[in-house]
Amino acid sequence: MAYGYIGSMKTRPGKRDDVAAILLSGADTLAQHGCHSYVVGLADDDPDTIVVTEVWESKGHHDASLKLPEAKEAIATAMPMLTGDFTSREVSVVGGLGAPGPR
Repeated sequence: MAYGYIGSMKTRPGKRDDVAAILLSGADTLAQHGCHSYVVGLADDDPDTIVVTEVWESKGHHDASLKLPEAKEAIATAMPMLTGDFTSREVSVVGGLGAPGPR
């Protein structure tokens, strides 16, 4: 079964678009690292919250992606613009548009 991650982060006031741009900057290379879906969303009810949903071949693929130099650089750039208020949820993906089906 594929691995899913849903997370949110709160940015410092006025920094949401900057952080969203950082998160999207490497999205075009994620497929080659086992990512099936990577979506960055802006919360409609909070001008400082970003929600990210991801579907990966496995948790191992996701974890390995965070060790890539470009990911480490993006995280380091974004961190000063974040408040430290994060949520996360890991899920087992059973299917859907942009997701592999059950195995």
